[in-house]
Amino acid sequence: MADRERRKALRRQYDQTQRAAGVHRLLNTGSGKALLGSSPNLASVRAKLEFARQTNSASALDYRLKQDAATFGIDALALETTPEMTRAAILADLETLEQLWREKLDPAALY
Repeated sequence: MADRERRKALRRQYDQTQRAAGVHRLLNTGSGKALLGSSPNLASVRAKLEFARQTNSASALDYRLKQDAATFGIDALALETTPEMTRAAILADLETLEQLWREKLDPAALY
């Protein structure tokens, strides 16, 4: 019973943990090409790359990187990220985006 409660507490703690979001670029230093993406959880992107390196398998990465990983090796992939965004920063950006939309639209057509 105690083990079950401990798991519930750990799950609550995990759910409440703030995750950093942002834009990332996986640069292939061998070819010079890059895969650009964004994630609400940059730590998971880092973990996937680390897992791919540890297992020497590109299957954890985006399918578009498979051929380059086979040609140049997984170690040729370098991860670059923007400054990590907190939830507050993301909400502020969303508010700005909403204001831009409001400027585009006819106020009479909005509730």
